[in-house]
Amino acid sequence: MVEESTDAVEEKLDEPFSESPTRRETWFRLLFLLLFVVIYGVAEVVLGAIVIIQFGFKLITHETNQKLLDFTTGLNKYFYEILQFMTFNSSEKPFPFSDWPGSVNKSE
Repeated sequence: MVEESTDAVEEKLDEPFSESPTRRETWFRLLFLLLFVVIYGVAEVVLGAIVIIQFGFKLITHETNQKLLDFTTGLNKYFYEILQFMTFNSSEKPFPFSDWPGSVNKSE
């Protein structure tokens, strides 16, 4: 009787491995998660530099740089897309695997 239950347990343990495409996709997603952790870190450094540049621009000219404002709008959306992907709230991979947030397709 114990032998039968052991066999049943072994069969159940083998079942998840038979679903290799789903399992493979999950492991593949881990690679993308690690990539986006690195990209997120680089984007944070870029954001820090932009904050300093924008502050200097405002200090010197008494105005904000509109091009930097436009870029940081897209950068903020990019941070959001990365976080959505990393927390499994979205399956769509962010830039560079999709369009930059806020970019307008020329075909539209």
